[in-house]
Amino acid sequence: MPIANTLRTIRLALKSLMLHKLRSGLTMLGIVFGVFSVIAMLAIGEGASIQAQQQVLALGATNIICVTVKPPTDSSQSQGAGRSGSRGFSVPKYGLLRADYELMTKTIKTISGAVRMREIVSEVRYLQQGLNARLVGSTAEYAEMNHLHLLRGRFLSDQDENDMANVVVLGASAAATLFPFDDPIGNAIQIRSHRYTVIGVTKMRTASASIGGSLSGQDFNKDVYVPLSTFRSRIGDMVVTRLSGTFSAEEVELNQITLKVTDRSEVIPTSEVVRESLRLTHGTKADFEVIVPLELLRQADQIRQIFNVVLGSIAAISLVVGGIGIMNIMLATVTERTREIGIRRALGARQRDIIDQFLTETIVLAGSGGLIGILFGLATPLAFQGLKEIVRNFVFDQASDVSPMGMMFYGLEPRIAWWSLPVAFGISVGIGIVFGIYPARSAARMDPIEALRHV
Repeated sequence: MPIANTLRTIRLALKSLMLHKLRSGLTMLGIVFGVFSVIAMLAIGEGASIQAQQQVLALGATNIICVTVKPPTDSSQSQGAGRSGSRGFSVPKYGLLRADYELMTKTIKTISGAVRMREIVSEVRYLQQGLNARLVGSTAEYAEMNHLHLLRGRFLSDQDENDMANVVVLGASAAATLFPFDDPIGNAIQIRSHRYTVIGVTKMRTASASIGGSLSGQDFNKDVYVPLSTFRSRIGDMVVTRLSGTFSAEEVELNQITLKVTDRSEVIPTSEVVRESLRLTHGTKADFEVIVPLELLRQADQIRQIFNVVLGSIAAISLVVGGIGIMNIMLATVTERTREIGIRRALGARQRDIIDQFLTETIVLAGSGGLIGILFGLATPLAFQGLKEIVRNFVFDQASDVSPMGMMFYGLEPRIAWWSLPVAFGISVGIGIVFGIYPARSAARMDPIEALRHV
């Protein structure tokens, strides 16, 4: 019997709502957009979080990255071409040392692999083609540590390092710029005053994100790789830059040391040992930073949770607005149906029956809006893909250089958080109940005699 009464109440609610289709539809829109906003916001937040975590994982969950940081008190000493032509100046020396690499790899037992690297920005030329590329001096292990894959040829080898060979591996974009028509393999390019034979070209690789102020974003496709021993013998530790009649110089032995730990559980303890080891050799000089991707991964997960709460709360405000719209319409409905309420009460309907009737109508409104909102929410990835195509065709194609923020937007893929579907629907129904109680109680408390007199 209770089930039969419930079904009858639902049928009456649907019949009452269908008498004013446009008004009921407009009332549902607030709930529809509210539920859609919750699902869409959480999907975008989830996609952004996954993108960030993938960027961090690309650094290696078992890696510890030591990078050279220029101390704020050290600035490149500059001196113009004065009248006397004097060139006297002091060269600031800072950053990681080759001795640091030797000390850590020999004394820290949990380290299973290590890669050292030196880099500068240098002009690279082939015939009439040229570009300013990141010139990287490293070893054979660099490719595996940084997830580089070869499109053609080979990467640097231990033999190249031992022979101080004049060989070079080009990133995909660098190869396309220098060799738009020719085959780069076997040809020689010029870097500063030396010529290097191209032995390999890497595949395209997604650029890495910047990590705080210590590890900047890097586009590996524009890199040029030479053996570390060749870099040291041909270029050296000191780099002098001349520009507009002034020059600056700085001396750095290594820009980065990437350490690989055997077991993931040993990453955090090993990173503390690495920090302490560097502090002992560098003293109070703040010229290095130790970055632990595993710590960043945990921070990214915490940020994701905060991000979801913030976005979900913002989107939930529209659900509250939709609930206010339901209350407004139901109060107007109570006024319109005063005489109906009086007749039902005169025929024996209880206050509870009246409350059930009007509350069922609000639940039907909110529930229907919630279901439609879920359908729109499920289309968020397709809608976002369409938006990206519009941005790419009408914005990116017209821009000569896409900003990192633009690339981050274009690489974003919203991911539906499936737990958000029942949560959003439950909130919509809950808001319908909360905002429907007052109109329903107002209708039930009417004096039957006064209600029957209403015209």
